[in-house]
Amino acid sequence: MATKTDFTEPEWVALQKGITGSGFLVSLSDRDLSDTFGEVGAMAKYLSGQQVAGSSELIRELAKAHGTGFGLTTSPERVRAETMEALRSSVATLQTKAPTELKPYRELVLGVALAVAAAKGGETPVEQAIIAQIREGLGAD
Repeated sequence: MATKTDFTEPEWVALQKGITGSGFLVSLSDRDLSDTFGEVGAMAKYLSGQQVAGSSELIRELAKAHGTGFGLTTSPERVRAETMEALRSSVATLQTKAPTELKPYRELVLGVALAVAAAKGGETPVEQAIIAQIREGLGAD
């Protein structure tokens, strides 16, 4: 069973950035400042639940991610590019180091994205398009 100690610092940062960056990307896709607070709260609540209910020690550790790795003034293009790169990198790392953790990682990332999208009135078409891009970055169906 994989744990944080099985990964280098850059690999760990990428794994976490893929998770929180996906939530941030969904939030940015349909910008409304009043929604942002609810969406951030939904992401935090989802991750908090996964710290207890995650399917493995690795998933529970990853759910303890703090911050997104992005600032409030980071451009949406940079958030998208860096999140997608983190997802691709994370998938490659997990395929090599912990292949049994790949499916749970995909589920964690998509769970965050869906929780954010559902936070303020359900998924919009723009959010659905971003979630499709996240799925693609994860190599998920």
